[in-house]
Amino acid sequence: MQAKKRYFILLSAGACLVLLFYFGGAQLPASGRNRHDRSRHGYRSDQPWPHFSDPLHQFLPWDQPDTEEYNIHISPRQKRDVNTSVYKGKRCRMDSCFDFSRCKKNDFKVYVYPQQKGEKISESYQNILSTIEGSRFYTSDPGQACLFVLSLDTLDRDQLSPQYVHNLKTKVQNLPLWNNGRNHLIFNLYSGTWPDYTEDLGFDIGQAMLAKASISTENFRPNFDVSIPLFSKEHPRTGGERGFLKYNSIPPFRKYMLVFKGKRYLTGIGSDTRNALYHVHNQEDVVLLTTCKHGKDWQKHKDARCDKDNAEYDKYDYREMLHNSTFCLVPRGRRLGSFRFLEALQAACVPVMLSNGWELPFSEIINWNTAAVIGDERLLLQIPSTVRSIHQDKILALRQQTQFLWEAYFSSLEKIVLTTLEIIQDRVLQQESRSSVMWNSHPGGLFALPQYSAYLGDFPFYYATLGIKPHSKFTAVIHAVTPLVSQSQPILKLLASVAKSQYCAQIIVLWNCDKPLPAKHRWPATTVPVIVIEGENKVMSSRFLPYETIITDAVLSLDEDTVLSTTEVDFAFTVWQSFPERLVGYPARSHFWDSNKERWGYTSKWTNDYSMVLTGAAIYHRYYHFLYTNFLPASLKGMVDQLANCEDILMNFLVSAVTKLPPIKVTQKKQYKETMMGQSSRASRWADPDHFAQRQTCMNKFASWFGGMPLVHSQMRLDPVLFKDQVSILRKKYRDIERL
Repeated sequence: MQAKKRYFILLSAGACLVLLFYFGGAQLPASGRNRHDRSRHGYRSDQPWPHFSDPLHQFLPWDQPDTEEYNIHISPRQKRDVNTSVYKGKRCRMDSCFDFSRCKKNDFKVYVYPQQKGEKISESYQNILSTIEGSRFYTSDPGQACLFVLSLDTLDRDQLSPQYVHNLKTKVQNLPLWNNGRNHLIFNLYSGTWPDYTEDLGFDIGQAMLAKASISTENFRPNFDVSIPLFSKEHPRTGGERGFLKYNSIPPFRKYMLVFKGKRYLTGIGSDTRNALYHVHNQEDVVLLTTCKHGKDWQKHKDARCDKDNAEYDKYDYREMLHNSTFCLVPRGRRLGSFRFLEALQAACVPVMLSNGWELPFSEIINWNTAAVIGDERLLLQIPSTVRSIHQDKILALRQQTQFLWEAYFSSLEKIVLTTLEIIQDRVLQQESRSSVMWNSHPGGLFALPQYSAYLGDFPFYYATLGIKPHSKFTAVIHAVTPLVSQSQPILKLLASVAKSQYCAQIIVLWNCDKPLPAKHRWPATTVPVIVIEGENKVMSSRFLPYETIITDAVLSLDEDTVLSTTEVDFAFTVWQSFPERLVGYPARSHFWDSNKERWGYTSKWTNDYSMVLTGAAIYHRYYHFLYTNFLPASLKGMVDQLANCEDILMNFLVSAVTKLPPIKVTQKKQYKETMMGQSSRASRWADPDHFAQRQTCMNKFASWFGGMPLVHSQMRLDPVLFKDQVSILRKKYRDIERL
């Protein structure tokens, strides 16, 4: 009897457990958990801190909730949140909310609305508009525009801010070209206000795209919006400082392992993470400092730790910490983004991101796993052990990538704006979009124009990455400006000398002379083809046009009165093959800062220092013809054409801005200067004081547009091996150079 009772009790208990498990006791699968319990990268509280090399996991896009499987697991509250999203155009994508037909006729052009009288505008937003208006994308004709940008200041949409623009909803709706925001781009740094700091901009953006800071992954519309970094009003408009990593230090560890210094929010949104930092702070190599001293009424909310935290906070200098730490913590503040992000990038301090749900800046193109550690706010206590476990080789690679990304996309407001426009252009012109390699490796997407080629091997920057070499021949382009009246003219001697080079594939004579083209029989017979092209509009910039007749990677640019031997040409080309991304040439010049006049100066004195090689005798990759023509603004090229001067300086500025490196000077014969002085056309220019005055004016104009001086000084000169020694002259490869 007792056995039957025990059996019945066990059977009943088992049945109860089965029913309990069936009606709610079981855990839902991971894919059906609350969306707010997982971040953009799929990290959950029951997961260990990810290793730095772990791939990022995809998550179900927040804008695609209509699948049957998804709706089974979300709550009614979540469904309401989706339906009442802060963006009514939540489902907008390029194919549904963008009119591609506007971009087919005139490529990618951007129109900026004219500024209205009486409308206040912040300096930062004015700089954004000025950057667009000065770019190659700008058009003043709305009929040609592919994209529209408001002149109404939308940067600060915090109602408590003095920069807040009132009645923006009505003003935007009254714009004749608004069209419910279609093909419009809205820039925004701050949205929402105390206490909840929502991402609502205070007006219906319709179908417009957002270039927004601190945007969450929930509200971010992939391949439609652009996440931009939060930058201060002091952020430079152009140029910007270079990164602070001056050399590669091995091992890469610094005084501190991990640092942070900033506000501690005592109440409200953003307070949880910063209030917990004291648990990790050890006063030695992990220094995480917060202060309660901010806001007028902070003392009303101060807690028991405030006095101690404030005292500890005042002991450390933030700049000293920033420049002497391996990792820099970037926790969220009131909003997801933080100024600490850009500060860490510039300082070569690897950012440790601690802001769950933040769509990182330019996430569409940048692989942040190569430059930052992406963490989870819920795993704060694991941060020190995690960063300590990262190998020093990885730390060095992360640090180097921070410097590249800073200088390529973040060092100035201009780069932030242009990167935003280039991302949108890649979406519009998909057949010409950049690859991930272009965006994430030197020199970056702003200088690697995909309109030139879809193949990386056509660019001079990727030869080493692809393991290939440039073409083994060059094309000589001789710039001719004087009529051909005698068979003893320097241009004919130059033709013969260059044609004898074993590396010469063809010679192009660019006829920029006002006189008619000479008859074919006037040109000497050569073993390589000689092609004569009449210059476009007879202007100086035409010597750098991307002519389709140039069939080689290397271009040997020559003035008509240049005097070079075949041996010198051969040697210069072999040097260029080792440095295909740089200018390699003979005559060198230099720049200097004139402290008395507070401007840049130009000198042609022969010294051991130089920063330019003149394109009257220089070799470079043909891609720079395309970049010169399509990247530089019409104002600079117009100045060159008007003065008939400075085109060589502008090309040096461009190449140095791209490579961050100096040109390379190769050896030349002693008599080069005296020989050149003997030529009437060159001598007259050298003796003309206006010539040098113009070149100094050019340098300062160019430096202003580039936002700084891109030229780099060098003292390196490459000579042939066994040059000027006692070895028999017959044993030397470039023996003719020594004889000259």
